[in-house]
Formats: sequence, C-alpha cells, structure tokens
Amino acid sequence: MPFSPHPSRRQLLAGLLGVGAAAGLSACGLGSGPTPVGPGAIASAEAARATTGRVRSLALQARPIQADLGGRVVSTWAYGDSVPGPILRATAGDRIQIAFTNDLPEATSVHWHGLAIRNDMDGVPGLTTPEVSTSGEFAFDFVVPDPGTHWFHPHSGLQLDRGLYAPFIVDDRDEPGDYDAEWVIVLDDWTDGVGPSPEQIYADLQAAGKSSDSGDMGMGDMGMGDMGMGGMDGGDVRYPLYLVNGRASNDPDVLTGKPGQRVRLRLINAGADTIFNVALTGHDLKVTHTDGYPVEPVTTSTLSIGMGERYDAIVTLGDGVFPFVAEPVGKAGLARALIRTGAGRVPAPSWRPSELDGYPLTVEMLQSGPGIALPAADPDSVQDVVLSGSMTPYLWTINGQTYENTDPLMVKQGQATRLRIQNHSMMPHPLHVHGHTFQIGPAGGSGPRKDTVLVPAMGAVEVDLTADNPGQWMVHCHNAYHAEAGMMTRLDYLT
Repeated sequence: MPFSPHPSRRQLLAGLLGVGAAAGLSACGLGSGPTPVGPGAIASAEAARATTGRVRSLALQARPIQADLGGRVVSTWAYGDSVPGPILRATAGDRIQIAFTNDLPEATSVHWHGLAIRNDMDGVPGLTTPEVSTSGEFAFDFVVPDPGTHWFHPHSGLQLDRGLYAPFIVDDRDEPGDYDAEWVIVLDDWTDGVGPSPEQIYADLQAAGKSSDSGDMGMGDMGMGDMGMGGMDGGDVRYPLYLVNGRASNDPDVLTGKPGQRVRLRLINAGADTIFNVALTGHDLKVTHTDGYPVEPVTTSTLSIGMGERYDAIVTLGDGVFPFVAEPVGKAGLARALIRTGAGRVPAPSWRPSELDGYPLTVEMLQSGPGIALPAADPDSVQDVVLSGSMTPYLWTINGQTYENTDPLMVKQGQATRLRIQNHSMMPHPLHVHGHTFQIGPAGGSGPRKDTVLVPAMGAVEVDLTADNPGQWMVHCHNAYHAEAGMMTRLDYLT
C-alpha cells in the first residue's frame, strides 16, 4: 500500500477495517506473570556483540549558543558550537565512550536514534538512562552494532525543537564505497528565537484544542500568532523557517564538487513536526539506503522523508549551480542548500524546481538489499499498535492510551514479533521503535529494514521484529508534539 502522507481509498478502507479487527489480535506465547528482564540480561547481550576491539573516546557538550541562521542570529541550545552539532563517526563494532556534559539551564538527555545499542545507554529518562541535570555529566559506553546514517537528539520534553541534534555516521567495513565524496544533509523546521518557543507552541495547541468547537479537527487557519497550524497531511505547526544544515534558504549552505563526481548524500530529517519532499535540481537521486540499511537501488526525481527517517542516495554531479530543495509537506516555505560545481546563476531563495512536481518516492517502492532481510519466521506474537487522536482536544494515543497509562507491548528474548500498526487518525505519523530495526512486511520477505516508518493517515502497515536486544524500549510517534501529547508506549522484554 502506498506510504504517501495522502491516503488512498485502499488506505482509508484498511484503516477503517482495522477498527473492528484490533480487538482480535493479542500477544501470544508470552506466558503468565510478566516480569521484566534485569540488568544481567542487558549486560549479557552487550558482551555477545561482535566488536572491532577498537575503543573511541569522544566528548559531547550541550550548551546555549548564538546561531546564525542566515542573517538572523538567535539564542538556542545545541551540541558544541553549531547547528547541527558535530558529526560523530565510528565503524560498526567499535566501542564508543562519550563523556557528555550538560551546560543547559535545565536537565536533558541524549538518545542515539537508529542505533540498537544496550538498553541502559538508550537515553530515555525514567526508562533507560538517568536524566542529566544542569552542570551534570554522564559517561555513555556502548558498542555500535549498526552501520549507516543515524543521528542523536534529546528525549526530554520538546528540546528536540531547538538546535539539539547532530548526525552519527557508522561506517561499514565491508561496504565498497563506490562514490567520490559524501555530504551529510540535515533538514529541520525552526522556531527558536524567531517565533514562539516550543513550549508556547504546545500550550497554544492545547488551548486551541480546548476552545475549538469546529468539526474539522481544529486544522486549517486556526490562529497561533504568526505560527498558525499546518495542514492535516503535513503536521500541526507552520514554522517561520525551514533549514538545511542549519542555514535558511536566503543564505544557504554551499557544497562544492566537480562535474561527473559521484556523491553519496546522507539525508536526515531532524524536524519536530514536518515531512519534507526533497529534490536536487537537474539531477536524479539513486536511493541506496533507508534508516541505515541497504535497499535495491531505485532512481527518482523526488523523495519523501518523515521526521526521524534517513535516506541515502547517490547523485552524479552536473556542471553549474544546483539548488537542493526540501519542501515541507502541507506547509508554505522551502529549505535549500546549493551544490556548486562550476559557474552559474543562483536562483531566488523561493525558487522551486520542477523535480518536486513528480510523485515522491516512499518506502513501499523499496526492497531490501541482498542479505538484509530478517530471517524468515512465523511470528510468535502479533501485537497491535493503534495510532489515534485529534486536535480537539489535543490528545494523541497508542492503543487508546497516553503514555502514562500505557499497556506496553511484551516480548521474550528471541521471539519473532509482528507489529500491526494502524493509523486511525487523519494525520500521518512517523512511528519509531528504539533499540531495534524491523522489516516492512513479513520477515524474510522483500520489504526494507527500518527503525522509523511513516504511517499514512487512516492507513496501516505490518512490520516484523526480532527480539534480540533485551530491556524496556520506547515506541513512539516522532512528531515531537504528538509524543509530548501522549503518543508513546513501550516494548518490554519479559523473563
């Protein structure tokens, strides 16, 4: 089924039929008397990981900074001295020791998005890793098992909707690297210092949800000062700025190359509330990876990327100046960088390439690369993940519960688990599972491996997951405002 933010008739029917079917599915084969696994199981799983024997010692600091967003200097929070923060890099199997210091005026955390690391290093306060207080420190220590394009960000309130994000690139020793250069491109929606604070946006969403008596879920033109609300297919908030690599479209990041070079683009959507369609003017994108895992290459003119997702693509550079443009779905505005390989005129900041008029590539168009599929297995358990909620009131749930009242999903070590994800709302939701990757469709099939999947409005998708990383893990919508409003649950390993 299509994984476009715009639901087709088939998706609408699949979502509606799921309402009646939800009660018929349950976790099976789990036994009685559930008891979560303890630290010993986590330590044992970590000790069994394959390693390179190399230890990399790194330092990371969260701090207030002044950021230049293209002629607009704002006060924000970031890792290090820049937005995005410095790229961390390792090889799969390396042991990483990160000395983290919190110089922010409030407590924070660091989640290593896409890395299936040991549970007690995952960076979710109150669940896996202690919150780091102001002027506090924490020593992260874990083996990175998964090559690919990953990133890190806080898991504390709405801190993600500031400048606290950065890439984490994990190299594969066995990958041939058939390209001449590599560029990391991070997309973001931005309000800090140029619009209401994230906390004020959330308060306004809640207030609008309480006061609205409209029948259209409070979307459209309901006022939130200069922010407004986004369209139903794109998110809840219209932002003053959209950024590529921390730069606004009027003063873009410039990436230089040579005509004929093959360049690997590593694309990360760090936005809090925005799906982007991306295109490189005058070029095709050959998509090679999603969420770090290889896929059978597919060539497209434009690509859709939900919050938290990552895609890698190869481009062969032409001669001239070419805008790389990210268009927020359902919202006005553009983000861009410039690719310069020679002389040429720079289009206006608002210029929109024709490549964005094509139907964007989405996950259902991809197949896993050779040797990437999970081992074929019938599921030991089948569990529902029903996404629902509304703007009036502003409340978002999984399986009918907000996080504080959640009934967690449950697995045992080694089980094959099928998650039946159903979106019963009129908005798309990027669902992210911590500590694991899953396969779209049945294990052993042709679907791609991912850790974040954009589930369309009133749509559904089934994914298979192997329970091979014990602990308690967050499962949540990667729209920061939906997660804050309750759209989170847990995946708990039982003894």
